[in-house]
Amino acid sequence: MRFDIITVLPDLLESPFAHSILQRAQKKGLAEIVVHNLRDYSSNKQKSVDDYQYGGGSGMVMGIEPFANCIEKLLVERKYDEVIFMTPDGKTLNQSMANELSGKENIMILAGHYKGIDQRIRDIFVTREISIGDYVLSGGELPAAVLVDSIVRLLPGVLNDETSALSDSFQGELLDAPVYTRPADWRGHRVPDILLSGHEAAINDWRHEQALERTKQRRPDLLE
Repeated sequence: MRFDIITVLPDLLESPFAHSILQRAQKKGLAEIVVHNLRDYSSNKQKSVDDYQYGGGSGMVMGIEPFANCIEKLLVERKYDEVIFMTPDGKTLNQSMANELSGKENIMILAGHYKGIDQRIRDIFVTREISIGDYVLSGGELPAAVLVDSIVRLLPGVLNDETSALSDSFQGELLDAPVYTRPADWRGHRVPDILLSGHEAAINDWRHEQALERTKQRRPDLLE
């Protein structure tokens, strides 16, 4: 699976993709992540990518030409299943969306900055707009990294235990049950006896009950 990310701050994305699961996925050839510097597609001497907004108002707007130049170059090279713009006013990312996107082959991601990007880019090229929450960040780079991570970990062969992703919170519309490891007794705080029983069916029932109770307490909206 290939991701092409367009950003004005490519260095900001070096670390998230160079460690842990994302690094292993790339080394295994299961995911390809390519970051494109938007300034390389600017036609002016200063390599600027922003300008004042029409109609007045505070904040600079990322111009149409650098984005269009980069997007059109990439579209000539391959077909993209999605061209995604990371924006606070997009549809909120959830597990179901990550599951769906993990079945795609090529995804392009636009990371905005400043006040935003020229609306015409969104109208002409973008197929989906995604937010990672109801708050505003300095740019779309970190949301882009979050999106890629949520997708890549679902690809077959990425996780050492492929069943792990299937039991994550939100996969079954419930939060995950509590988890424990050794020692079984730490300063008088014991692991629930059921987890030490070896009875798989009973353990699964306990985990479902715990997941349901945790969801009721913390995210009752998921049960609606």
